[in-house]
Order: sequence, then structure tokens, then C-alpha cells
Amino acid sequence: MLFELFFGLLFILVIILFILYAAAKRELQRLHEEHTKLAFDHKSMAVKHGKTFEQLFPYTAAYPYDPRHFRFIGTPIDGISFEDDNIIFIEFKTGTSTLSRVQQKIKGLVLKKKIQWKELRPD
Repeated sequence: MLFELFFGLLFILVIILFILYAAAKRELQRLHEEHTKLAFDHKSMAVKHGKTFEQLFPYTAAYPYDPRHFRFIGTPIDGISFEDDNIIFIEFKTGTSTLSRVQQKIKGLVLKKKIQWKELRPD
């Protein structure tokens, strides 16, 4: 009789543990999905912040050139400033963002003076 009671209680305990495990697993999955969505939203906001920043930065006191000379390109670099004695390729970065591979390649070409002037005519 005691043996049957022990196994009955053990069986109930196993069922309770299984139910708790399933509930914890569902909660973990829900939290993972929520985390994924929040991470996506955070990255999206950071991109929007960066796009806004690169449009407005030439008009701040921190911009070292004449903002009237800046021309926004957007991709693959933010823009070009046509100063009186030089042309400056500009990429604005915020936080810990870094140059993309394409931007690094463009920077390398500029530093190596691999720049040309072409005048094209449709006729």
C-alpha cells in the first residue's frame, strides 16, 4: 500500500514537473520572439536616426565646412563637399558604426588618388 502511494505521488510529481517545464519552455519562446522583435526595432531606429543625422549634420556647428558646399548623395557615401581648394568625400558616422566594405574601398581609392574626371556627351 505504501509502495503504491509512493509511486502515485511520484507520478503526480512527474506530471507537475512536465507541466512546469512546458510552461517555462513556452515562456522562453515568447521572450525570445519578443527579444528578436525588439532587436529588429532597435536596429531600425538606429538606421532612421543615422539617416536623419546625415541629412542634418552639415547644418550643425560641429560641421567643419561650409554647409552650402555640401551635396548629399546618400549611398554609398553620404556626400561631397565642394570647397574652394579641394573636394571632400564625407561619410557621417554615429555611435560605434563603422565603414561598410564598399565605403572602405571608396576611401582606399580616394587615398590612393584613384579619381578621374570624365565629361560625357550624348551625341
